Amino acid sequence: MAVTKTEVVSVRVPHDVKAALVKAAEQERRSLASMVEFMVLDYCRAHGIGFASPAKSRKATKAE
Repeated sequence: MAVTKTEVVSVRVPHDVKAALVKAAEQERRSLASMVEFMVLDYCRAHGIGFASPAKSRKATKAE
């Protein structure tokens, strides 16, 4: 089942940061949004920052 994305994040970054993001996304064959999501989740995993995956959140909600 596809994950419904409901949140919007808007940030301003210097041109060189956006260019690096575009380059990384192209290399990974991802959209910019997908690349940002991947990078944030990867950072969280690498630094022990917990987060609930959408599938786990849905299961927990259904079980209640």
